[in-house]
Amino acid sequence: MKKIVATVCFSLILPSCTWVKVTPNGEGVRLVQSARAVESCKRIGKVNTKVESKIVFNRDPEKVAGELADLARNEAALMRGDTIVPVSEINDGRRSFDVYQCFPTKIQ
Repeated sequence: MKKIVATVCFSLILPSCTWVKVTPNGEGVRLVQSARAVESCKRIGKVNTKVESKIVFNRDPEKVAGELADLARNEAALMRGDTIVPVSEINDGRRSFDVYQCFPTKIQ
């Protein structure tokens, strides 16, 4: 009985968890939904992201989408990108993003 109660409690708490945090550099990367927004930008690469979309049950699709974008923002910052555009649908907790440089880079 205790295992059932623990599982139920865990199942109620888990959906509110956020697994991915945006890094300070990732905060400077914007997410846009349309390729039209990056027409004058330079494409510098692509990132593929993955998070768990099911843990005992299916996770909230909006949380999964947000975490995938946060991971992509972090990776884009490492590539010196400043903008990401999703280029695939979410499938099994996976999504791809194109990375762009739209603003002049700062020398660091």
